[in-house]
Amino acid sequence: MNPHQQLDAWIDAHFDEQVGFLQQLVRVPTDTPPGNNAPHAERTAELLKAFGYEAERHPVPEAEVKAAGLQSITNLIVRRRFADGGPVIALNAHGDVVPPGEGWTHDPYGGEVADGAIYGRATAVSKSDFASFTFALRALEALGAPLKGGVELHFTYDEEFGGELGPGWLLERGLTKPDLMVAAGFSYQVVVAHNGCLQLEVTVQGEMAHAAIPDSGTDALQGATHILNALYALNRDYLQVRSNVEGITHPYLNVGLIQGGTNTNVIPGKVVLKLDRRMIPEEDPAQVEAALRETIAKAAASFNPPRGGKALQVSVRRMLLARAMQPLPGNAALVRALQTHGEQVFGEPIPAVGTPLYTDVRLYVERGIPGVIYGAGPRTVRESNAKRADEHVRLDDLRRATKVVARTLLDLLSR
Repeated sequence: MNPHQQLDAWIDAHFDEQVGFLQQLVRVPTDTPPGNNAPHAERTAELLKAFGYEAERHPVPEAEVKAAGLQSITNLIVRRRFADGGPVIALNAHGDVVPPGEGWTHDPYGGEVADGAIYGRATAVSKSDFASFTFALRALEALGAPLKGGVELHFTYDEEFGGELGPGWLLERGLTKPDLMVAAGFSYQVVVAHNGCLQLEVTVQGEMAHAAIPDSGTDALQGATHILNALYALNRDYLQVRSNVEGITHPYLNVGLIQGGTNTNVIPGKVVLKLDRRMIPEEDPAQVEAALRETIAKAAASFNPPRGGKALQVSVRRMLLARAMQPLPGNAALVRALQTHGEQVFGEPIPAVGTPLYTDVRLYVERGIPGVIYGAGPRTVRESNAKRADEHVRLDDLRRATKVVARTLLDLLSR
């Protein structure tokens, strides 16, 4: 057998163990919110130690975590060094997940295997890549081939809230500086670009009043509706703004959360909107934010309160700015290796595309570290039910992605 076939054989022989590892990871909840992630990091470190991997624990200070609206974060780094002279390749996956929600037919924390798939929250995004990356590295080391450079496993816990306390925190403090990186994937494709995301909190302040005498107050909900209509109208214009990146279409705005009011018989005095604006790679985030703020301000100014009522007071707070990821020139060898081995293992062409999602990989790319998104997943994100009920990953897809990553590491680190 050639070295690539030897890697494949090792992964096949240890695949039941890999599935068991993933099941253990799924069974420790990491719902965000509330964001109590340190117990999962501790369990992950224990499981890695059984493989002979000593995980560095990097706890984020409690004050920083709570300021971000979370409870606990401990990021992990496993470092494996070979001979001098080659690149250090980081493999990053995040353990934090959105809450399971309703509609599950499988236990979201059960890690149940059924019909050729493993079910549970984060089985697709991205505890599956805790498993694929770990077992790809184990297979590489078991091969015993002469290698140069190194591999780092970065298991972090802040992707759902933007990543600044995950990879951003590790990179900012100089705890890691890889030459290349692969971030957790979610489809067969190699993703080389992704959208940016701007999230704003808009607080609309009116004046409470008794519902029987509505003219004695200023209805913040009516004012918020006026602002919402102006915001949603932007989506019609965004359809005309097209990206040149394959896989990415146009910008989009979504209002995902609305809170306000005190009781059914009270005119609402305060309403809070939280909006999400996806930015294509060609857009300037500063200009996008300025335009949104202008739209909100103009809508608020054009709202007419009752005679004698107070004018709307509107404040806007930025919650998140995730910049778009664009390819760096140094990623060519990495992309080529993933595509080559992906085609061999999956038996179909593996395109390099963009995605409308945003991920932690941008935090590496912003610092000049070439990176891509690749890991265990189906042909499309939707097929996995990621962030929906009955999230799952096909066992064959997990096995094959592990082989592709292991083969790619071998190519890039071989002397």
